[in-house]
Amino acid sequence: MIRSNEIGATILRVFLGITFFVHGLAKFQGGIANTAGFFESLGFPGFSAYVVALIELIGGIALILGIGTRIVSILFVLILAVATVKVKLAAGFLGNGQMAGYELDLALLVISLYLAAINKSFLALDNLLFRSKDA
Repeated sequence: MIRSNEIGATILRVFLGITFFVHGLAKFQGGIANTAGFFESLGFPGFSAYVVALIELIGGIALILGIGTRIVSILFVLILAVATVKVKLAAGFLGNGQMAGYELDLALLVISLYLAAINKSFLALDNLLFRSKDA
């Protein structure tokens, strides 16, 4: 039987997956070398831009399908936490007029934490691949 919280989790999972997929795709379409340069300006190695973009792209698809939801969500938490602290925190919650604030990053982080903590959501391949004993 489908519970209403599973439907809500599915909506959040698909939304988060689409959001990260689009962000990962934009990094490649906008020139991943530019993103690598930005990462280097923050003190990260340039190759980390490729890692983050691939996690966003592949992780987004995985969340849409409901594969590896907990692992992908934890990776998204890490990405969002670093992005918030290293880039957005100085701009404040709502931004400073020159840069967006960290309100969206924080919302996506909370959704990611929720998805990492829950047992399952509706229409997720994880439910078929990893059937729980109470199902």
